[in-house]
Amino acid sequence: MRFEAEYGPVWDAFAEQVALARQGKPVDGALLAARYRRVCENLALAQSRAYPIHLVARLEALAQDAHQIIYRRQDYGLHRLGRLLRVDLPRAVRAEGRLVLVALALFGLPLLLSFLLALTGPDFALRLLDAGQLRRYESMYADGNSALGRLRNAGDDWYMFGFYIFNNVGIGFRCFGAGILAGVGSAFVLVYNGLLMGAVAGHLTRVGLGHNFWPFVATHAAFELTGIVLAGAAGLRMGLGWLAPGRQTRLEALRAAALVAVPLVYAAFFLLVVAAVFEAFWSSAAWIAPAVKYGVAGLCWSLVLAWLLAMGRGGTHAR
Repeated sequence: MRFEAEYGPVWDAFAEQVALARQGKPVDGALLAARYRRVCENLALAQSRAYPIHLVARLEALAQDAHQIIYRRQDYGLHRLGRLLRVDLPRAVRAEGRLVLVALALFGLPLLLSFLLALTGPDFALRLLDAGQLRRYESMYADGNSALGRLRNAGDDWYMFGFYIFNNVGIGFRCFGAGILAGVGSAFVLVYNGLLMGAVAGHLTRVGLGHNFWPFVATHAAFELTGIVLAGAAGLRMGLGWLAPGRQTRLEALRAAALVAVPLVYAAFFLLVVAAVFEAFWSSAAWIAPAVKYGVAGLCWSLVLAWLLAMGRGGTHAR
């Protein structure tokens, strides 16, 4: 039949790759995962269309054999975590490069525009935040504040670490979770957060508090802003699965989109947790000179870009 003729070569190649992996031989993990997703999609389609039982049975056997290899217990350890961070996550981000760029535009362009508008006068910032909110931001970054940028009075950095994780992960979750609304929700959250952050930055710079604000945000911004963009890209991927299911049902398309989006979510939340560490233990440290913070910020931006753009390239294989 046409379905088997079209996808049979992929199944054969996948079966050979699974056989090699079961023998303990090195295989391309990214290719194995991609073919596994395709076999699962084909299996769902074959079941929904009531294709011949021998065809469904073959696909079920392939999926079960691969599942045992991909999700076997020994993969979950420090070695697996290291590979996830070094190889799998950067590759997943690059594979969704177009959506990441769309998310970057939805977040970065409003941020830049909002910053410039708030820098020129108070009117724009007051359209997004009321006067009381702006005064609270001014007091947070005022001269003599020993807890710069902190929204609560807390002398315990560990307490603030927990607070920043809750705050950062909350933003990331909203960027991703809103994608279920056909992607429009994620786009809205990205644009809104970009406008809000830009307005706050522009206002504080305009009123003469930039010398406190910029050293505080410079370092952890590399991780926090990138994490927000990646979480938004994951939400957009979910939205595309809903809007353009192709030959699949919308539920099947959402499941397939989730498989692609999950690595982006992992990467985003990893970056947001790292941002919380810097925010709690480094950014608010008044004893560190601004020049040092700017230098470390430049290094952090370089590391984030190198991680996303260069890590995982070459002939690295899964074991």
